[in-house]
Amino acid sequence: MKRLSAVLVTLALLASLGVLTLQFWPLPPPGPIAQANGDVKRGAYLARLSGCITCHTAPGAEPLSGGAALVSRFGSFYAPNITPDPESGIGSWTFEQFVRAVRQGVSPSGEPYYPAFPYEFYATLTDQDMADLWAALQATPAVDRPSTTHAVPFPFSVRAGVKLWRTFFERPATYVTNITRSAGWNRGRYLVWGPAHCAACHTPRNIVGGLPDGQVLSGDPSMQDGQASPPLTVQALTARGYTKEGMIQALRTGITPDGDAFGGSMAEVVHQSTKFLLNQHLEDMATYLLDLDDN
Repeated sequence: MKRLSAVLVTLALLASLGVLTLQFWPLPPPGPIAQANGDVKRGAYLARLSGCITCHTAPGAEPLSGGAALVSRFGSFYAPNITPDPESGIGSWTFEQFVRAVRQGVSPSGEPYYPAFPYEFYATLTDQDMADLWAALQATPAVDRPSTTHAVPFPFSVRAGVKLWRTFFERPATYVTNITRSAGWNRGRYLVWGPAHCAACHTPRNIVGGLPDGQVLSGDPSMQDGQASPPLTVQALTARGYTKEGMIQALRTGITPDGDAFGGSMAEVVHQSTKFLLNQHLEDMATYLLDLDDN
């Protein structure tokens, strides 16, 4: 009996130590931010391009007042209200807090966001991008609609555990121009890996939600709510009949080269995001995804 009691006490102490360790596990500190005047119109375009409208607007709800469930094998995640309402939205945030949240995935209270929020890809956004997005969100009508709490089971419900996850699995996107490729190809790569964050849905996640390096854009058989996302590799796209013109048409209308229509979350992406994009940006994305080059 004494030995059992000693074991239980030891386990309790180890568990307490683990909780304390996670609570004090470091997160990235705020980075430097160059002050810039925000452009509301450009920020509104970035909000479309980056999927802010798609994820943060539930069907029938006011724009950016909170999203529908993103159902995954880790639980259901709900994008919060990001209108400038001071109580339910982000109206009490500072610009610096906004930048840290979007580019580093850290809330104003110092808590880590779940990687369902694609901050790993938004790390490529510039200071001017952030100023423009901030200006656009501040110009959005405030909506007093409380955000829905995530429905995530244990152990994923332990938010502090995300700190440990980030140490081993976080992969912030970076962008370096490839001088051997065309300007359009480089812009396309930036859009696909940066604000459009295509890899967030089209790369399979491992058992703890990390993105394996060797399987980028290879599709995810269980991306959301039991739905599969197809691979976006050059071989897979060309096998499905995609050309540059077909890719642009699909992203603009949701109709694939074989006459089928996108369903599920991709239909929402087209309806709320890609159909609004500039032709040049759609051409750039197609150029990169199909590994074309217009030099």
